[in-house]
Amino acid sequence: MRLTSPHTLSLPRTKQTSSRSATTSPFISNMSSKNDFMWLDWIQNGQTTTHTVDERPSNGQTQPMESTPLVQHRHPKRQKCKRLKKMVKLCVIGTLMAVVVVTSIVFAFHPESSEEPHFLVVSHGQPAVLSISDEHVYPYLFARVSGPFTQTGHVNHSVTIWIRDESQSRVLSSHTLYVKWPYRMDTLKGHLYMEDEPHKLTFETGEMTGKNKSWSFVVVSTEEQPIVLALAYHGSAASRQVAIICAGLILIFVYILIVFELVHRTVAAMIGSQMALMVLAVLNQRPTLETVVSWIDYQTICLLFGMMTIVAIFSGSGFFDYIALKSYKLAKGQVWPLITMLCLFSGIVSAFLDNVTTILLMTPVTIRLCQVLNLEPTNILIAEVLFSNIGGTATAVGDPPNVIIVSSRHIRSQNINFSVFTLHLSIGIVFCMISGYIMLRIMYRNLNLQNVDSQKVAELKHEAEVWRITANRVPAISAEESAVQELLLQKATAVEEEIDMLKLEHKKSGDDTWKEQLETLEQKYRITDKPLLIKSSVVLGSVILCFFTYSFVSNVHIEIGWIAVLGAVWLIVLTDVQKLEFLLEKIEWATLLFFAALFILMEALKELGLMQFIADHACDLIRKVPEQHQLLVAIIVILWVSAVASSFIDNIPFTTAMIPVVLNLGVDPDLNLSLSPLVWSLAMGACLGGNGTLIGASANVVCAGLAEQHGYRISFNHFFKFGFPMMIVTVFTAMTYLIICHAAIGWNGPT
Repeated sequence: MRLTSPHTLSLPRTKQTSSRSATTSPFISNMSSKNDFMWLDWIQNGQTTTHTVDERPSNGQTQPMESTPLVQHRHPKRQKCKRLKKMVKLCVIGTLMAVVVVTSIVFAFHPESSEEPHFLVVSHGQPAVLSISDEHVYPYLFARVSGPFTQTGHVNHSVTIWIRDESQSRVLSSHTLYVKWPYRMDTLKGHLYMEDEPHKLTFETGEMTGKNKSWSFVVVSTEEQPIVLALAYHGSAASRQVAIICAGLILIFVYILIVFELVHRTVAAMIGSQMALMVLAVLNQRPTLETVVSWIDYQTICLLFGMMTIVAIFSGSGFFDYIALKSYKLAKGQVWPLITMLCLFSGIVSAFLDNVTTILLMTPVTIRLCQVLNLEPTNILIAEVLFSNIGGTATAVGDPPNVIIVSSRHIRSQNINFSVFTLHLSIGIVFCMISGYIMLRIMYRNLNLQNVDSQKVAELKHEAEVWRITANRVPAISAEESAVQELLLQKATAVEEEIDMLKLEHKKSGDDTWKEQLETLEQKYRITDKPLLIKSSVVLGSVILCFFTYSFVSNVHIEIGWIAVLGAVWLIVLTDVQKLEFLLEKIEWATLLFFAALFILMEALKELGLMQFIADHACDLIRKVPEQHQLLVAIIVILWVSAVASSFIDNIPFTTAMIPVVLNLGVDPDLNLSLSPLVWSLAMGACLGGNGTLIGASANVVCAGLAEQHGYRISFNHFFKFGFPMMIVTVFTAMTYLIICHAAIGWNGPT
C-alpha cells in the first residue's frame, strides 16, 4: 500500500551484509510500495549502495531489473547551469552575510536613545523654556509633542515652539501647532496620556557648536487658559528627508529579495528589520528591546497561533476530507461551479468572520478538494484568498484595517459605528465582488486548472515533494538522523522514477465515469474519528461565536487573540493531546515569524517617517485642488494612495498613520469636507489594496504558508500575476461607487 505521508514511514531491519554493518546503523530499512521497493546496504566505510526491483507483473511473475543508480548522468550544459546557479547563490549569501554583519556592528556601537518627556505648562503671556543639554547638540532636532493639538485650526488658538540661541538671542527654527478645545489630559506615575498620537516635529538648527553657548526650546501660546504639554526630543546628524530615503531603499531591497526569491520571505523581513533598526541607531533613534518587542501586533500573532492549533487538531478527524467530498458531489465534478462556490463562500464568511480565520479554515479543505478533483491547488487558493479580502472589506470586523478605523474614538464620535460602517461599505463590496468575479473569469480563461498529468501522477508528484520537505526538516546532526534523512531522499527519488515510468506507459485514469470516481472517493474520504469531530466542532463553534459577539458585549473584556489562544487550550485539554511535539510541528512557525519581523520592519519604517511622508503628500495634493472638486479628488487620492501603499506596505501601520490625516481633512474649516466618505475611501483602499501582492494582506501570507506546508508553493510573482490586476479592477469599482454615492448624490451623512 502506498505511503502517503512521511509520518507513516516504517523502517524495518534489512538483510545484513556484514556484522559491522548491522551494528553501524539501526535505521536499515525496506521501503516498499505498490510498484517498487528499495533498500540500503550499509557497508563498512559508510558508503551506501542502492538496489531497485521493479515489480511490474509479467505473466504473473515479478521481473527483477538490473541495479541502476538513482542519479543519472546529466547533460554537460545542465551541469554548467547548475554550477552557475550555485555560484550565484554563494554570491547572494555572501552579500547578505556582509549586510547583516555590518548592520549588527553599527547597531551595537550606538547606544539606545532615551526620550524622557518634559512636562511644560504654557499660557498667553507665560512662555515655557526648556534648556537643551549638550549631549543633544546636532544639526537636527526631532521632537515629539503630546498635547491637545491638531494640524489645522483657527489662528487664535495656537502654540508655537521654537529653538533659540541664548547667546545671540536669535531663533533657529520654529513650528506652530493648533489647539483643540475641549481636551482631556491625565497624568499617572509621571507619564502623560493624551487623546492623540504625539506630533513629530523636525527643527533645523545648523551646527549647534561652540564654547559658552546655550540653546533652549521656547514655547508660547495665544490661549489664555493654561495648556499642559509633554515634549521629548533627540538630536540627529541627518535630516528627516534622509531618513525617508533610507526607509524607501530598505523597502525596495526587501522586495527585491522577495520578488526574485533570493531568500525566504521570512528571512527577507528579518534582514529588512535589522537594516531599519540600524538606520534608526545611526540617526540617534535606536529603540530599546522592549520598544521593538512592543511593535509586534500580538493580537494577530495569537489569532494565527490559536487557529492553527485548532485546525491542526481538527484535521485529525477527517472532517476536511469529508467536506471536500461533499463539495465534489455538489459541484458534480465540474471545476467552475466549484470555484464559484468557494469564492462566494470565502467572501461571505470573511465579512462576518475575519479573513485570516476564514483562510485558516478553508485552505486545508480546498487543498483536499483539489486533490480529489485532480486540480492544481495554487490557482484555486489564490482566487479564494482574493475574494476573502474583498468580502472582509464589507464589515468592521472582516479585516484588521477596518477594526483599527472603527476602534478610533475620534471616528466613533462622528457617529460612525459598526452598523453605519457596514451599510456604506457592504453595498460597494457587492459590486466589487461582481467585477472581481468577471475579472477572475477573464484571467483564468486560458488557464488550465486541471493537472496536466493523470491523478495518479499528480499524487505521486505531491508525495515526492512531501518526502523532500520532510527530509529537509530532519536535523542531520547524528549519524542516525543523517541516515533517516538520506532514506527520505531516496524515497523521493524512487517516487520520481515511478512517475517517469507512468508517463512513458501513458496510464491515464480519465476513462472512469464521475459516478465510479465518486464511489471510490466515498470509500477513501470519510470521517475517521467521530469523538474528535464532536469535540473539535464544539470548541471551534464556541470560538467563532465569540468572534461574532466580542465587539458587541461591553462587559466581556477579551479580544480575538485571547479568544483563539483560549480556544486552542480548551481543545488541547478536551482531546487529551499527549504528543504535543507532533502538534507543534503542524504549526506554521515560519509564517508567525514572518509576521513578527514584518511588524517590526513596518514600525521602524514608520519611525523613519515613510508612512507620514506618503500621508502628507496625499493631503497636500488635496489642498491644492479648487474647492468644488476637493471632495472628488479627496476620495480618489485617499482610495488609490491607500490601495497602492497597502499592496507593498503592510496595511495595519499604514492605516494607523492615515487616520489622523483623514481626521484633519474632515475637520479642516478651509476644506469643508465631510469625514464619512474619507473614512470609506481609506477602508476600501487599505483592504482591497491587500490583494496587490503576496505580503499585502495577512490572509495572503497565511494561505501561502499553509499551502507550502502541504507541499504546494505560491510564489510572489505568481500571486502578483493575478492579485494586482484584481486589485486594480476592484479599487476602480469602489472608486466609481464612492464617486456616485458621495461626490454626485451627496450621501455623506453618517446615517
